[in-house]
Amino acid sequence: MTDIKLSKDDTARIVAKIKDYFADELDQDIGGFEAEFLIDFFAKEIGPHFYNQGLADARTLFHEKTEELTYQIQELEKPTS
Repeated sequence: MTDIKLSKDDTARIVAKIKDYFADELDQDIGGFEAEFLIDFFAKEIGPHFYNQGLADARTLFHEKTEELTYQIQELEKPTS
């Protein structure tokens, strides 16, 4: 897995959400610098779990669609004697 890279706009939006969360839910102020450190921490420590779950979900979907396609191909078969 490659490192998670966020655009400046995405980072700014996430920083704002973290700051809002800390203010609303924890009644604490957090600076943008600290929020960016949290983003980096979560990306490094928790990101791989979400990444792996995404791969597992994609694998499951791929398997389901492959089975559907197999049945559709079987329906196209002509009877032989």
